[in-house]
Amino acid sequence: MNKAVRKAVIAGNWKMNKTPAEAKELINAIAPLVKDAGCDVVACTPFVDLSAAQEAAEGTNIQIGAENCHWAVSGAFTGEVSAQMLAAMGVGIVIIGHSERRQYFGETDVTVHDRVRAALDAGLTVILCVGETLEQREQGITNELVALQTKIALGGVSGEELKRIIIAYEPVWAIGTGKTATAQQANEVCHVIREVIAQLYGPEAAEAFTIQYGGSMNAGNAAELLAQPDVDGGLIGGASLKPADFAAIVKAATEG
Repeated sequence: MNKAVRKAVIAGNWKMNKTPAEAKELINAIAPLVKDAGCDVVACTPFVDLSAAQEAAEGTNIQIGAENCHWAVSGAFTGEVSAQMLAAMGVGIVIIGHSERRQYFGETDVTVHDRVRAALDAGLTVILCVGETLEQREQGITNELVALQTKIALGGVSGEELKRIIIAYEPVWAIGTGKTATAQQANEVCHVIREVIAQLYGPEAAEAFTIQYGGSMNAGNAAELLAQPDVDGGLIGGASLKPADFAAIVKAATEG
């Protein structure tokens, strides 16, 4: 992590957890623990929790984000939420392309691109997720696959718009499994992503670009992962629901 040239970001992904009342309680518990953070702190919550989380986070250094958005402005898409709806709520950040969306809800590289485009058009900052399955890693195609996912998602994105994108490398085999890529494995793929950014936008843009690791980062392994030169933060799943654990990761990012 090189905070001298790029921003460190620790973002919680709550997934399908917490009622609005529980969301307030969790934000209230986290806020005093991260108030002196030397990195950006984000909590991405289910749609139904956004207003409650925003209310609880008011006056703190915690930014509230969403976990997904649709590619259309409006239309006959029952159950979906548009980027414009999020923006109208004052939400500034959205996760797109999470492996669980790809695995369970039919997301493809193309629909991820379309959602990224919609979020940028609505003025949002995007946490874009890329990563390989265990089978793909064992086939030795991790680098090619992650590079392809990155290039497709960023199609048509300008250099100025790139400043509103963070990429989270999330090996699918490490999501919610308790397995974690080694620090060296995580850094290797984050470096591949940075090289793709350099190819597309130039070395200066690549050097300033924030890349998170998102595969079961926790209080115990965060310091080692965040010490890697190309790992600039984390997209945190289960540990983001535990105030002390999440605060420990934020502390590791602050000190790293």
